[in-house]
Amino acid sequence: MHTAPTTKAETLIQLLRHKDGATLAQMTKATGWQGHSVRGFLSGAVKKKRGLTILTDRSSGETRYRLSPAKG
Repeated sequence: MHTAPTTKAETLIQLLRHKDGATLAQMTKATGWQGHSVRGFLSGAVKKKRGLTILTDRSSGETRYRLSPAKG
């Protein structure tokens, strides 16, 4: 059973864990943050602090972000 995220950071991580990931628009809508704040969070808190890898897909005309599957 999944529990509801309690912080905006948890909300974004949950969106990034979806199979199809999330667009910047979806992430800004879910958090109320501006686009530059979401991108800063992805770069700083997700990549640098948590050491997670973010994959991007631009094939559908809009960029989708998702977490790389865990290795091991």
